[in-house]
Amino acid sequence: MNSRHSLARSLRKTPRWAERVLWRNLRNRSFAQFKFRRQHPVGAYVLDFYCASRRLAVELDGDVHNVPGQKNHDTVRDAYLADQGIQVLRFWNIEVQENLDGVLDVILAELCRETSNPDPLPCRARERGSHEEFAQC
Repeated sequence: MNSRHSLARSLRKTPRWAERVLWRNLRNRSFAQFKFRRQHPVGAYVLDFYCASRRLAVELDGDVHNVPGQKNHDTVRDAYLADQGIQVLRFWNIEVQENLDGVLDVILAELCRETSNPDPLPCRARERGSHEEFAQC
């Protein structure tokens, strides 16, 4: 097993709190029936969350991402992923804590954005309370 796969496995075993919160909403096709992978290796990088069908990565950033060297690393990483046809959405960990619904709304809007192979069926948004909301993709 290569080092990226080992790293991904290790990261899955010890998720940060924001990852645990977001994963509860994205796992098992429970989010608009889109399949997400957690700590998914792509090239030299490991993505926090990845939806292969839409080629969408969701990254959660903590304070370390404010450091100039890390900002440059993130820019290079995002450019590499864009070259691979993967779009990256970035959110601060604090956004997950303070505005989880807003984070999920942005992710859903991107997932439902028209692609070259649009799904004609509506995508089911996450459950809120006792009812389900639907969004037309």
